[in-house]
Amino acid sequence: MDEQGKAGGTDRRILDRISAMVDEERKLRAALSEGRIDQSTEQRELKDLEEQLDQCWDLLRQRRARTDAGEDPNQAGVRSVEEIERYES
Repeated sequence: MDEQGKAGGTDRRILDRISAMVDEERKLRAALSEGRIDQSTEQRELKDLEEQLDQCWDLLRQRRARTDAGEDPNQAGVRSVEEIERYES
């Protein structure tokens, strides 16, 4: 498999992880509406999920930018939530 194929597989795994977290977010909201968890639990867990989602999207953007620039996407790395927030503000 060439480097492009490997990069695509890694990107697919990141997208699969994002999809799983979005599903988890839906489950949390349903659990709250059904009274299975309280609002503070939902908010705490949603905050954790949102931070992980931000990191996944950031990593995917880094990988795509490196690929577009002809660089190795595998040199991209997960950045801290604080670092990502600085870029988003």
